[in-house]
Amino acid sequence: MWTAFLVAALLLAPSPASSNAPTHPTEPRIEWRDSAAIGSPGHGRLKRGVRLPAEGRNHFTWDPVLRRTPDRDWRRWATDEVVRKTLSVLREFRRRHPAAPRIGVGDLSLPRGGYFGPEVGGGIGHATHQNGLDVDVYYPRLDRRQRPPESPSEVDLALAQDLLDLFVEAGAVTVYVGPSLPLEGPSDVVVPLVNHDNHLHARFAP
Repeated sequence: MWTAFLVAALLLAPSPASSNAPTHPTEPRIEWRDSAAIGSPGHGRLKRGVRLPAEGRNHFTWDPVLRRTPDRDWRRWATDEVVRKTLSVLREFRRRHPAAPRIGVGDLSLPRGGYFGPEVGGGIGHATHQNGLDVDVYYPRLDRRQRPPESPSEVDLALAQDLLDLFVEAGAVTVYVGPSLPLEGPSDVVVPLVNHDNHLHARFAP
């Protein structure tokens, strides 16, 4: 009888395919707190910063020095407002392009801000990213791979332009873009700059 009971229980148990488990990972918890950007992006610090999650439904993070995902925890801090606006842009991008790949996010600032040059961050470092107002976001790739483009020819220009437009609409005061890419925007906001052919660099006001 015990064997018959076990067989019946197994037959009646729901299969994994019929499970109500979510098909997407749940959004990670964010420790929100009021932040303050001190000084300037090129000479400043961050007070009570908020860490961007390593990944979510709409984004992954990429470490530009180790060339792998996720970006290390200490490279993903910003003001609460910058984190909110970045996540809002990524949500709206997903809403407009549900079949597009998740967007890659690179460096923001250090936990307390401050100098983020090559001696600290490795690689070529950052001249800015010092007070939690800057965020690097990688352009979507034509092949939909979730990693930064290796060359301008790999960039999905239509999606990249829409991503740029969303950051401008969200209030970015400066967006650096690759000079080899035909991306357009308000000339007082969108600025071509070397070393930005695989990502845009959005900066928000304090």
